Parts: sequence; structure tokens; C-alpha cells
Amino acid sequence: MNDKALVVFDGVVKRFGAFLAVERTDFEIHKGEFLAIMGSSGCGKTTTLRMLAGLEAPSEGEIRLAGKRINDLPTWRRDTPMVWQSLALFPFLTVRENVEFALRMRGMEKSKRRKRVDTWLERMQITEFAERNVAHLSGGQRQRVALARSLVTEPEILLLDEPLSALDAHLKVRMQTVLSNLQRELGITFVYVTHSQSEAFSMADRVVIMSRGRIEQIGNPQEIYRAPRTRFVAEFLGSNNIFSGNVSGVDGASVKIATPAGEFVVASGAAKPLSKGDKATFVVSDDRVHLSSQPPTNGYNALRASVVGEEFVGATAIIHLENAAGALELKAQKSHDELEKIGHSPGSQVWVSWRPEAAHILPGQD
Repeated sequence: MNDKALVVFDGVVKRFGAFLAVERTDFEIHKGEFLAIMGSSGCGKTTTLRMLAGLEAPSEGEIRLAGKRINDLPTWRRDTPMVWQSLALFPFLTVRENVEFALRMRGMEKSKRRKRVDTWLERMQITEFAERNVAHLSGGQRQRVALARSLVTEPEILLLDEPLSALDAHLKVRMQTVLSNLQRELGITFVYVTHSQSEAFSMADRVVIMSRGRIEQIGNPQEIYRAPRTRFVAEFLGSNNIFSGNVSGVDGASVKIATPAGEFVVASGAAKPLSKGDKATFVVSDDRVHLSSQPPTNGYNALRASVVGEEFVGATAIIHLENAAGALELKAQKSHDELEKIGHSPGSQVWVSWRPEAAHILPGQD
């Protein structure tokens, strides 16, 4: 990936009648990057992708591709192929005929067309299915055909609209690897719309999180996971414990924040300096929370809580807790070995603790 902008959204707005689907949007997509756009249903992510594809026209603003305005450019002249959630393969054609379709529409000479198609069939490891009807393929095989059909024209950018949503869990993981390796190998810009955090964070160079037609945050997965910028992002990630209160003291690089669950020391990392009396919200990721049967003596923040339940997530488990007043829900992600040492069970009391620097103050949040 390089920092050169391949796509620019400049003041782009999309309305459907009185409904504002995408608020004023300004962002760039870099040449050669894997960009994921995610958010809950109706957040505007698919509409944003469709405007780039030419399937929807912006109500305001300008979209530029390789420096050229494309607002009014027809879809077939943009060279922005899309892999659809439904794959949209031609069921009456063979694998080879599906893959070569775009080349035929472009008038490529037959021998060159066949050579290009053979290259992509081999690259996607579907050569043995070349003469088979796509209706007789597995979900993963059809996914590879859809990718080959979109990439056979060797575009600068590929758009993907939830392409893995219909696959079984084990196939999703396999296809994530295929997509990541393919994007790195080809250096093609991928713009990938998904509602799956695991897909976005495992594959993308940068992630765009949207809510109600507005971009909440853009950054690499590590930045977003460790330093969410808004309460929405912190809640959307689903891994954060969120505390709100008022600043009760400021001491150099740390602040004290009084919350209904207690007073806690947080390393100051807010975008603006905090003063006593200011409202403040901070988050602590569930993987940075410690559980113990005895109160900590190492200067950690701590509170007493009861175990509500356990959620099995493979190699780890998410322990759900609530504080003594029952007003604050908490969670901690731990290995099974760690949990065995604690000896937890529903209803049991434990100490929940974390280091002051493990917390992150949300910039400008109350």
C-alpha cells in the first residue's frame, strides 16, 4: 500500500427523498490498500459502496477515481467491478464462460481471452471445474469463480459487498486467507463492505466504521480496537467496559474520574486537556481486565463484582459480571487456564482490576 489517493470522497451526501442515507463524507482510499467499511444495517456502508460503483449517484459532492470526477460516469465505464453477496453468477454458463464474460464484452480477441481466463482459473485453483456448470459447485468454489470473473479484467480497484456472508464458518476463514493473499499479491485496491468485525479486522489495512450515515472513525484495526474515538465505536466493538463520570482530580499524566461504580485513576490520553468537574468517559477492553479472588495490592483500579455467566469463545471465555449495585455490567476475556485458578462460578464474588494505562479516555465524550 502507498499513500497516494486512488479514490476521493469530497463532501459526498446521499439522500433518498427526505431520508439522509449518507451525511457529508470526506475521506480517501489509498492506492493498493485493503479498506473495510463496516457498521450495523442501515448505517450507509452499502450506499457508499454503490456510489463508488456507479449504482447510486451522490446528491451532493464529488467522487474522484484516479483524479477524475466519476459522479456521472456510467457503471460500465468505471472499471470498478463488484463481487456481490449473492455472487450474481450466470447459472446457465460454465465456470469458464462466467469468467470470460467481461472480456467478451470488451471485445478481446479469442486466443488472448482464453489465455487470460486460463491464468485466472489456475490462480483461483478452479481449473478442474472450467467446463462445469456453476450450479454444481460448492459455495467456496462459486466464491472463487466470482472473484476470478471480477479480477480477470485486472482492474485497479475491486469492490466487495459482504461476499462471505453466505458461507459456512470454516469456509469464511479459508476465504479470508484467500482474499488477503490475493490482494497483497496483486496490489489491487480492495474496498470491502461487511458487518463482521472479525473479517474487517483480520484482513483490512484500514477500517471505516459508520453509524446512521456518518463516519465515526477511520484507522487501522489496532488504532480502532485500542483507541475508539466515540462511545458508539466503543460499544460497537463489543469488547469494551465503559465508565462515565466526572473528573475529580488531575495529577500530571493521570486523572481521577468519579463514576457511580467508584473513583478510578486513568492515564490522561484525551484529545483535549481535562479539568476538575469535566464530564468524562473511559473504556477498558475486556482483554485488559484482571480477575482475582483477593483485592489487588499493586496500585491497580479495582472494584468488587459478581459473576453473572460465562460465554465460551474457543481458546478463551468471556466472563460477564455486574458490580455490587447491579448498575454496571462488566466483562473479562480470559483463558480457560486462568479461570480454573480463580475458581469462578455464577453468583461468586471476584475482584475486577486494571492498570491506569490500560484505560482509554474517549476524546470529547461525556
